[in-house]
Amino acid sequence: MNFSQLSQQSIDDVLAWASDQPWCRAMANCQQDADWHAEGDVWTHTKMVCSQLPRVEGWESLSPRERTLLLFTALFHDSAKPLTSRLDLETGRIQSPRHAVKGEQLARNVLRELQCELVTREEIARLVRYHGRPAFLLSKPNPGHEVVSLSWLVSNKLLFMFALADTRGRDTESMSRPEENVHFWKLAAEEYDCFEKPYAFANDQARFLFYRRPNPELHYVPHEEYRCTVTMMSGLPGSGKDTWLYRHRHGLPVVSLDEIRGELDVQATDNQGHVIQVSREQCRELMRSGTSFAFSATNVQPQTRSRWIDLFADYGARVEIVYIEPALSTILAQNRRRERQVPERVIRELAEGCEPPTWTEGHGLAVYDGVLRET
Repeated sequence: MNFSQLSQQSIDDVLAWASDQPWCRAMANCQQDADWHAEGDVWTHTKMVCSQLPRVEGWESLSPRERTLLLFTALFHDSAKPLTSRLDLETGRIQSPRHAVKGEQLARNVLRELQCELVTREEIARLVRYHGRPAFLLSKPNPGHEVVSLSWLVSNKLLFMFALADTRGRDTESMSRPEENVHFWKLAAEEYDCFEKPYAFANDQARFLFYRRPNPELHYVPHEEYRCTVTMMSGLPGSGKDTWLYRHRHGLPVVSLDEIRGELDVQATDNQGHVIQVSREQCRELMRSGTSFAFSATNVQPQTRSRWIDLFADYGARVEIVYIEPALSTILAQNRRRERQVPERVIRELAEGCEPPTWTEGHGLAVYDGVLRET
């Protein structure tokens, strides 16, 4: 059964399907800290959260797609606890550090296998990653910045509704997380007018700087004047980055890591130090002259993208990110037709750890999975 078929099923039918999956069986065998989850194992809690979703205020007014987003968020929100849970020998309590981050990746990979549409997959994955934020808003030094920041990553409305179901989907008699805390998320998001839409920054540069500065000013209106524009390509090997550039940026200079590897006779599995050095100098030369260009590399990890974006920002460039991810079967087939093929094992490993770019990274973002859409 694929994602499209599953999304047409009832909550009970989806839970029945999930119960046979290996990641779900692991949840059923994973106990939780009793102070937070007296109801017992992770799967029991997950089913309770799913049952609470239709009871959350506003559920009836949601679109079928929004309900599907919340249901699969509930399904995966604690799915990585079996991978992260450990007993603290000093306190005797069970902890699951970074389970939301690892859950994001688990959800992304399972949904990819289910042929889930790219934008929908990423919305669910990010909701899984940030599902715990509303309950702890009051512990943040600047709650307003927290809801503004998340508004460009997830829907604050859906995040709030899920947090309510998550809070209610546990043993209420011993629950140590007051529901009132979650309601502050909605109040704060409404105050900054980002409950049902992303926060309205003054311009793209204001948003870009907000996510790059340690103590950003929300109402700062920076002057938008860029030395050039860098079109930063992101996608697995064989995803079609060169084809996209030919069709949409024909004639634009391109700094391509693949081409530089070919010139230096360096394989994708070799040390990339010299390749990076040469490509950075090519980028610098173009930016010094104010020439717009495309930078083409896999760039499927935020840490890798960040280093390049730092370079582009230092030269005053506008950064437009283009992410391409067709079906994995398509990527593998296209890779086999390339002159310089990347080992299939490497592509699959990159896919397992891939974190697509978000609006928090550049001035613009376009996502492509067969049909180009501005997100």
